[in-house]
Amino acid sequence: MTQIAIRLATLDDAARVAPLFDAYRQFYEQPADAAGAMAFVHARLARGESVILLAEDTASGDAAGFCQLYPSFCSVIAAPIYVLYDLFVAPTARKSGAGRALLRQAEAHARAGGFARMDLTTARTNLPAQALYESLGWERDEVFLTYNRHLGG
Repeated sequence: MTQIAIRLATLDDAARVAPLFDAYRQFYEQPADAAGAMAFVHARLARGESVILLAEDTASGDAAGFCQLYPSFCSVIAAPIYVLYDLFVAPTARKSGAGRALLRQAEAHARAGGFARMDLTTARTNLPAQALYESLGWERDEVFLTYNRHLGG
C-alpha cells in the first residue's frame, strides 16, 4: 500500500510542483504550458502569496499531488479565510489517499494559522472530487451563485 506524506512546499520544490500544476490546468481544459506553470508556481512561493502543500509517496519520493491555498478575508464573518483554489493528484497516485491527506493537512494548517473558514469551488462535473469533499464534511453552498468577469490579458 502506498504511504503518502504531506509537507509545506518551499521554493526549492517549485520544479516538483510545476508539472502537477500544469497537469491540473490541463484537467480544466487549458493548454499545456510547462514554462508558464513553473513561472506561476515559483512566483507564488517566492512572494509568499500562497501556501502549497506537497504530497509525496514515501517509498519512491515521487510527488503525488498538491494543493494551493490563498489567504483571503470574509467580510461577513470579519475573519481571515483560505481559498483552496487548486487540488490535484497525479493519475498514478489516485486512490492512494493523497487527496484526502492533502485536504486534512490543509484544514490543520488553516486551523493552526487562525483561519476561520476554507472555501473551494470545483467543476459541476467533477463528481469524484465532490464526493471526497463531502466525505470530509465540506458543505455545498446552495445559497450563493459564483460569477466571473474576465478582464483580458
